[in-house]
Amino acid sequence: MKIAYISTYPPRECGLATFNQNLIKAICSNFDDKNLLETSVVIAMNNADDKNEYQYPEEVKFVIRQQVQEDYTEAAAFINSSDVDACIVQHEFGIYGGEDGLFVLPFLNQIEKPIISILHTVLNSPTFLQKAIIKEVAKKSAKVIVMGSKAVGFLTDIYQVPEQKIQLVMHGVPDLEAPIVNPIKDLPQLKDKKVLLTFGLISRNKGLETVVKALPAIVKQNPNAVYVILGNTHPGVVKNSGEEYREYLKTLAEELNVSQHLVFMNKFVEEEELINYLSAADVYITPYFNEAQITSGTLSYAVGAGAAVVSTPYWHAQELLDKNRGRLFNFKDHDGLANIVNQLLVDPEMLSTLKKNAYTFGLSTRWPKIGKTYISLIEKAVKHPDYSDKILSQIIDPGLMPEFNIDYVKRLTDDTGIFQHAKFGIPNRKEGYCVDDNSRAIIMALMAYKEKNNVEALDLLPIYLSFTHDMQLEDGNFRNFMSFNRQYLDEEGTDDSFGRTIWALGYLIHSAPNRSYIEFGRELFFKAVPHFKKLTHLRGICNTITGLSYYLQSHPYDEMILNELKSLTDKLVSAYQTTRGDDWHWFEDKMTYDNAIFPLALFHSAEITGNEEVKEIANESLQYLEKLTFNLNLFNPVGNDGWYNRDNRVMPLYDQQAIEIMAMVLMYHQAFIVTKDTSYMKKMFTSYLWFLGENSLRIPLYDAETKGCADGLHRGGVNRNQGAESTLAYLISHLTVVKAFKYDQLLSGVKEQKSLVFK
Repeated sequence: MKIAYISTYPPRECGLATFNQNLIKAICSNFDDKNLLETSVVIAMNNADDKNEYQYPEEVKFVIRQQVQEDYTEAAAFINSSDVDACIVQHEFGIYGGEDGLFVLPFLNQIEKPIISILHTVLNSPTFLQKAIIKEVAKKSAKVIVMGSKAVGFLTDIYQVPEQKIQLVMHGVPDLEAPIVNPIKDLPQLKDKKVLLTFGLISRNKGLETVVKALPAIVKQNPNAVYVILGNTHPGVVKNSGEEYREYLKTLAEELNVSQHLVFMNKFVEEEELINYLSAADVYITPYFNEAQITSGTLSYAVGAGAAVVSTPYWHAQELLDKNRGRLFNFKDHDGLANIVNQLLVDPEMLSTLKKNAYTFGLSTRWPKIGKTYISLIEKAVKHPDYSDKILSQIIDPGLMPEFNIDYVKRLTDDTGIFQHAKFGIPNRKEGYCVDDNSRAIIMALMAYKEKNNVEALDLLPIYLSFTHDMQLEDGNFRNFMSFNRQYLDEEGTDDSFGRTIWALGYLIHSAPNRSYIEFGRELFFKAVPHFKKLTHLRGICNTITGLSYYLQSHPYDEMILNELKSLTDKLVSAYQTTRGDDWHWFEDKMTYDNAIFPLALFHSAEITGNEEVKEIANESLQYLEKLTFNLNLFNPVGNDGWYNRDNRVMPLYDQQAIEIMAMVLMYHQAFIVTKDTSYMKKMFTSYLWFLGENSLRIPLYDAETKGCADGLHRGGVNRNQGAESTLAYLISHLTVVKAFKYDQLLSGVKEQKSLVFK
């Protein structure tokens, strides 16, 4: 087999880099007559913009700059075109670009080889984004490997990763023995000393000051004790703070009069020298401050080398030092640490027992044995790759959809209307209300009652209708914005907001559950009719056409409204014919926002009028929009960051907005209604899955905790604010999919009945 290893790599000084190199050697040691270059390809992660930041060895075939998204795409293409059989991905939030390392998700999604992912951090209280990233990494992986049993529980309980996908494999340790004559014991600073040791990259979260504070009590009983800190300061710490932490430890030791008992070995050591240090140490100490450490390579190495380990009770230490393989003391408890160290230093038998137990356990975690375990996992992944995520993302499966829930909409709604914006999942009253969102809320409430029999949604409907009534002007137009203290913020709204309101009123007249609501809607609707002829903005025209079409479904013989529909449709058709070119099949000279409402409106108009030219333009513009925005079975709408111009054909990928997806879902549904082409059903569902993580960043925007929807997808992640527009766009899309399933099932039933009759 040939394996691609994706992680950091030496000479970069990083724990994952060392782990990655050791894993490669461990796996190669199990292949007969195969050298490292024949079996291994390394994709190295760089934390700088310079690909030549490090002088990598020959096995590194590709370098990804952490914050350069194009590098990830090129690396995936390189892997896919290579003779690699599988990939091993080291995951740590900090080594990939974007917020919390988000760039790893589209990268993994582009890789066509089986993937084994190793999770070095599994948090028990992840943020929304951290949780989504781990879930998506697990979804893409044939196996997810962790190095502690607690991580297994976290993945199943918190991240809902299937247990059969998770594999516990201990952190490997060097396959080396302590030298008979140890040169470390002859170093001038350590000769004839009782050595306490900590090694690894130095940073404040390591808690080394706890050991320094314990030194006075230790030295009092053991005057020849020294505490050795072996390792460089973490490069990130040096970059931001220099050697401030190391200087702090020196100053602290001076204040406690133990500076002669503190020894810094400021260097990075290879494994053979490290084993010498570990075997020379009387006691090895890991004094970390926080329990939330699922894996510690330094702790694994210390146990594997047969050191007597004393540690704070972080998760990995609790597990690894169980069964008398080490001793634990409380976080920041320097007195407790001093007591344990003093006990061990005066009791050689107790010290020897800890070392023996640790060494015996470490034999089972030597790197060659760990490598053999990985080979077995990779062979299974290659023979039986898991393509379930790819299959499910292309099949219309209502089981993939979350339960419909309007709790968040209720939170956004007060007795005036629905708030426009939110700060994360909390309503932002400062931004007030708008008729745009209350119109969407009317549609959502009616659909929720019709498709899901949701009485709670129906109970909210009078609030949204009352707000809409209050915003209508005497001439039939509508204001758009109102402050929290119910002050009007504009004299009149835009054509957009007018059109959306007519859409909502037309849908109300078509779908209201009682006569009272219909009469209310008709009064506002007909008061607005004189304003139809004043519409000039094409999106306002599109929205109005959709509203008129819903009205005419219930009142097909209303000649006045039918003529209004035809007149507005003619404006839209004229705009298309004027702007259309051989390679430009659109209504304007640029694509901006809410683009799918153009073909959506024409499909609605064609359904009412039967006009074949309108239907043809709807189809042609749909196909053009689809060609630009569908890529690798993912929907990537035109981003708000620049638009797509006829004279400059550069597609802005971000910022992607939820209303784009709602428009696509509605467009495909209406196209299916008009054409009966079932391929539109699949595309409708694929568009909807954007909300659930089937997008360019592989991150869900629907928040299963708040039941709201994030405000957008940008280059570095999601906009975690959850306003009314995005949340209502999600809910309307969800309900449209539900409606489409019902319709499809109805058609299937009719076909089956006809088939039985003919038989």
